Amino acid sequence: MPKTEVILTHNIVGLGAESDQVKVAAGYARNYLFPQGFAIPLTGANKRRLEALKQRRAAREADELNHMTELSRSLVKLVAVVMVKTGEDGKMFGSVTSGTVADQLKTQFDIALDKKKIHLEHPIRTLGEHEVELRLHHGLTTTLKVRVESSTPVAKPVELPPPAGVEKRDSRTEKRGKRTERTETATDTAEHREHATKPERAERPEKKPRAAKATKSAE
Repeated sequence: MPKTEVILTHNIVGLGAESDQVKVAAGYARNYLFPQGFAIPLTGANKRRLEALKQRRAAREADELNHMTELSRSLVKLVAVVMVKTGEDGKMFGSVTSGTVADQLKTQFDIALDKKKIHLEHPIRTLGEHEVELRLHHGLTTTLKVRVESSTPVAKPVELPPPAGVEKRDSRTEKRGKRTERTETATDTAEHREHATKPERAERPEKKPRAAKATKSAE
């Protein structure tokens, strides 16, 4: 496939930025880049436009850096919540990817961020809180907290009724205990009443020993 060299006039992700000289397929340049105004042919006359393109590129990148710096200050304070389905053992179905995080940023905070700026070494496959690295600009990185929660309702354990025989024995024991308790309470009450109604006996004074009879006069 024949190639042709062009000068980019706009930033094209995956290809280059303003003032970059790149080689592309001739058909791609002819049918897409040139008609859209994204590039111009590399000619002597067009090379004179490079300085203007470089200045425009520098201004655009400076604006992007300022915007991303402000954005990073906001993102570090946020917690993006991602709801996932899980099985009974708590394991996730599927995983959380960069695209998932980008979608939640847009849905929850109305922040549009290219998923290519969200760096995940591996997709998230566990519940809990994770720190995700965001590469917002050249030399500018920050982190975003992502909390993965389960949307699957937790099933409550079903309590089985005790066997009929055990329930009856427990019921009888409970009734027997209540009767015993009532009997003991009634006995204590009767003893209390009996003790309360009996008058206390007054202590009898000690008897003085009788004086010995006077001995008869001398016999």
